[in-house]
Amino acid sequence: MRNDPLSIQSIDFAISIIELVKTLKEKKESIISNQIGRSGTSIGANIREAQYAHGKADFIAKLQIALKEANETGYWLELLYKTDYISEQTYKAFDSSCASIRVMLISSINTAKSKG
Repeated sequence: MRNDPLSIQSIDFAISIIELVKTLKEKKESIISNQIGRSGTSIGANIREAQYAHGKADFIAKLQIALKEANETGYWLELLYKTDYISEQTYKAFDSSCASIRVMLISSINTAKSKG
C-alpha cells in the first residue's frame, strides 16, 4: 500500500465511485454507471501501474492516462447531475475530489517532465 497523497486520494475516490455505482444500479441506471465505474476506478489503477513503470516516459504516460480517466469521470459526473441521478451536493463533492486528483496528476506529470 502506498501512503502518498495521490495514491490515497485515488483509492478513496475509487471506493466512493463504487458506492455511487451501487446506488445508481438500485435506481436501475446502467449506462452511465457502467461508464463511470470503469473510468473512476481506472484513475487509481493507472497511478498504481505508474509506480512500476519502465522508465520515465512510461511513468508519464501512465499518469497521463490517469488524468484522461479523471477528466472522463468528471464528464460522467456532470451528466449524472444534469439528468437528476445525483444531487447538486453529491455532484459538487465528487467533482471537488476529482478536480483535486487532476491537479495532483498535472503537478506530478510536470515534475516528472522537468527532471532530466
